[in-house]
Amino acid sequence: MLSNYIKEFPINLRLAYPVMIGQLGNVMVGFIDNVMVGELGASALAAVSLGNGLFFLALSLAIGFSLSITPLVAEADGQHDHKKISLLLKNGVALCTLIGFSLYVVIKLLQPFLKLLDQPEEVVILADPYINILAYSIIPLAIFQATKQFSDGLSVTSYAMIAAVVGNLLNVFFNYVLIYGKWGFPKLLLEGAAIGTLIARWSMVLFMVVLFYNKQSFKVYLENIYSNILQLKTVRNLLKLGFPAALQMLFEFGIFISSIFLSGLLSAEAQAANQIALNVASITFMVAVGLGVTATIRTGNQLGKKDFKALIRIIRSILLLVFLIELVFAIILILLKDYLPTLYIADLNVINIASYLLLVVACFQISDGFQVVLLGTLRGLQDVNIPTLCLFVAYWCIGFPISFYLGKSTNLGSVGIWVGLFVGLSVSSGLLYFRYTYLTKKFLKNKKR
Repeated sequence: MLSNYIKEFPINLRLAYPVMIGQLGNVMVGFIDNVMVGELGASALAAVSLGNGLFFLALSLAIGFSLSITPLVAEADGQHDHKKISLLLKNGVALCTLIGFSLYVVIKLLQPFLKLLDQPEEVVILADPYINILAYSIIPLAIFQATKQFSDGLSVTSYAMIAAVVGNLLNVFFNYVLIYGKWGFPKLLLEGAAIGTLIARWSMVLFMVVLFYNKQSFKVYLENIYSNILQLKTVRNLLKLGFPAALQMLFEFGIFISSIFLSGLLSAEAQAANQIALNVASITFMVAVGLGVTATIRTGNQLGKKDFKALIRIIRSILLLVFLIELVFAIILILLKDYLPTLYIADLNVINIASYLLLVVACFQISDGFQVVLLGTLRGLQDVNIPTLCLFVAYWCIGFPISFYLGKSTNLGSVGIWVGLFVGLSVSSGLLYFRYTYLTKKFLKNKKR
C-alpha cells in the first residue's frame, strides 16, 4: 500500500521542484533585502517589515486571482482543448495586469494609515519612501504570476524557476550597489533596496515573455494574441475561482501580516525579530507551495479525465511527501534557532526574540504543509467557496484572537502572537482535510451510479 504512494514521489517532485525553486526565488528577494538592510540596524529592518506587510496584503490578492488560471488550464490540457488554453492565457494575463494597477492604487491609499496604527515613529518614517517605490513592483509581480500560473497549468514548471533565478541575481547586484552606494552608484539605503526589487520583478516578466515567444510548444497559444481579450465567459470563469482564491490568500497572508503590526505595538526590536521569523517561515512555506501547486495540477488533470481513484492515490502520496519534508524542516529549525537570526542582524536582543519565534515556526511546519497541499487539491477540484470559509474561521475567528490576547495581555509577547498563528494553521489543516475527504467520497459515490 505504501509503495503505491512512494512510486508517485518522482512525478510529484519533478513538477514540484521548479515551483519550489521559483517560489524560493521570490522569497529570496525579500531575504536579500532583509540581510542587506539588517546591517543598517533594527529600525531599518522593522521599516522593511512594515513596508512589506502593506505590500504583501496587496500581493496576496494578486496571487489569489492568478491561482484560478492553473486548475482551468490543467483541466483544459487534460481535455487537449488548445483554444480554451489560449483564451485562458490572454484573459488571465489581461485580468492580472488590471488587478496589478488596481492594487498599486490600493497600496497608495492605505499607506497614510500606517501612521495611525501606533507603530514606532522612526520605523514609519523610514518605511514611507521604501513603500513609495516598492508599490510599483506589484504591477510586474501580478503579470509574472499570471504567466507563471499558466505555465504551471501546462505542467511546465521550470520557466518561472529560471525567471526567479535571473531576478534574484539582478536583485543582489542592484541591492548591493544602491543600498550602500558602491561603484559610483548613489547611496540610497532603503530606497535602494526597493529599486533593486522593482528591477528584479520587471526582469522576471520580461524573461517569461521572451520564453513564451521563443518556445515552439507555446506558440500555438499565442496566435491572434490581441483577439478575445477580456472575453466575458473566460473572465467570469477566472473570477469565479479567482475571487475566493484571492480571499483565501488574503486571510492567510493577513494573519501573518497581522503579526507585524501586533509586534510593532511591543517594540522595534520585537518587530525586527518578527520579520526574521516571517522570512524563515516563508522559505519553508514556499517549499510546501511547490507541492501544493503539484496537487492543483495533478488534481486538475485527473478531474479532466474523471479518474478519481487515481486522484486520491496521488493526493495521499503528496501528503506523505510534504509530511516527510516538513518534518526535516522542523528538526533543522530547532537545531539552528540560535544561528539563523545572526544571518540577518547583530542585535542580541533581536536575535534572542527571534530564536524563540523559530521554535514556534518549527512546531507548525507539518500543519502548514498539510494545509497548503489540501488547499491546492481543493483548488484543483475547483472547490473554492467552502475552503475560503474554513480559512476565515481558522485564522480570523480562532487564530487572530489568540495572537492578540497572548501577545498583548500576557508576558509571552511575540511568542504569544506566533502561538496564535500555530493554532490557526492547525485548525485550517483539519478543516480542509474534512472538506477534501467529503468531496472525494462524493465523487466516488457519484461515479458508481
